[in-house]
Amino acid sequence: MSDQIEIPKQVSPLKAHHMPIKWFQNDQNQQVALQDVTLREKTLLVGRVGIMMLACGTGAWRVRDAMNHIAWRLDLVCTADIGFTSIHYTCFDDNNSYTQILTLPASGVNTDRLQVLELFVQNFAKIKLSVPLQNIHARLDNIQNKPGNYQAIHVALAAALACASFIFLLGGGLPEMLCVFVGAGLGNYVRRKLSDFHITTLVGLALSVATACITYLLTFELLSQFFHIAHGHEAGYIGAMLFVIPGFPFITSFLDLSKLDMRSGLERLNFAIMITGVASLVGWLVALAVHLRPENFMPLGLSPLVLLLLRIPASFCGVFGFSIMFNSPKKMALAAACIGAVANPLRLELVDFTTLPPSTAAFIGALVAGILASLLNRFAGFPRISLTVPAIVIMVPGLFIYRAVYNIGINQIGTGALWLTHAILIILFLPLGLFVARVIFDRDWRHFN
Repeated sequence: MSDQIEIPKQVSPLKAHHMPIKWFQNDQNQQVALQDVTLREKTLLVGRVGIMMLACGTGAWRVRDAMNHIAWRLDLVCTADIGFTSIHYTCFDDNNSYTQILTLPASGVNTDRLQVLELFVQNFAKIKLSVPLQNIHARLDNIQNKPGNYQAIHVALAAALACASFIFLLGGGLPEMLCVFVGAGLGNYVRRKLSDFHITTLVGLALSVATACITYLLTFELLSQFFHIAHGHEAGYIGAMLFVIPGFPFITSFLDLSKLDMRSGLERLNFAIMITGVASLVGWLVALAVHLRPENFMPLGLSPLVLLLLRIPASFCGVFGFSIMFNSPKKMALAAACIGAVANPLRLELVDFTTLPPSTAAFIGALVAGILASLLNRFAGFPRISLTVPAIVIMVPGLFIYRAVYNIGINQIGTGALWLTHAILIILFLPLGLFVARVIFDRDWRHFN
């Protein structure tokens, strides 16, 4: 009789592709003080703060700075290699070292949590080393589990407000603004709900952009039936998908590159390019399906003074909407909106009434935004990145990028390359303006040691 081979039962597949980490073994009968914990436990605490900062969308320089503050207080030396969604770091004490690799399942932006974490890091230098480690992790648990400030409907309305303001600043009129308001609002609502169900990034992006564009066109057709709107206003459908502009990855990528955090900078840049490319391709496919072309907007017929007076509240509303989308508290969103209401109209006026190219005007607008954010940072304590990115995200040339992709897609290579060149120049000069402002006001940023 042949031997019987026992076949083990099939192991059920893991539900979580990124397995959660148990940062601390909670034992009510044993409270170990910070000064008495092992190197491993100290290293995990340093890494937890770093990965939570990274999850908020901030750049590698700020993440490393936070990890260094925690490590210094624990009498450790920390060296970290930081990417877009992962951290590889080592902590040293007098005799040993401990290395960890931490990763995130997805990227995101949460300016409210970023501010709370920065306050935690600042106050950690004052904490007594006799405090139990579990108390520190309990505080971090509260920060990590803090719910968002806004529900899906509120974020959808914020996107609708931001994109409607955006399309006016690009040259659209009231019909475009109304259609964009509906399209962008519904599109971002779909995106948020898909994110709540943990749908992968590109699927959620494609479905939300398609929803926004189709909703814009349906709304336009409905308005045309009652108000006989000219077909030239169809061009505003581009504005309905501008809520997907990856402002944080775009800006932080160049800031990281400027500080020679090459890994983080290149990974963030690749992510931003991927998101922008997929969104543009989906918009292009919708346009081909319904025979639309990205034509110029119909003239508004407004005097320069009236246009300026309208650009100021439009910039304010646009930045405020994007800030709400980033989960900024209302005071922080209002502060960012005030910065945008100054910097963006200045940029547009420089383009209209001087011989400066759009890229140079973008540099000046970003520089002004960076200076104002640095001043507000000193008086109000808001993180600079939480003020500057919303303030200049409406300067990102989403319209130019879309027109580049559209023309390349229909084999108009020369026209597409021209639009793409204009877009790249503006995108390069925006973070450069923030970099110069940071160099002027931040001594630590000016030095590499």
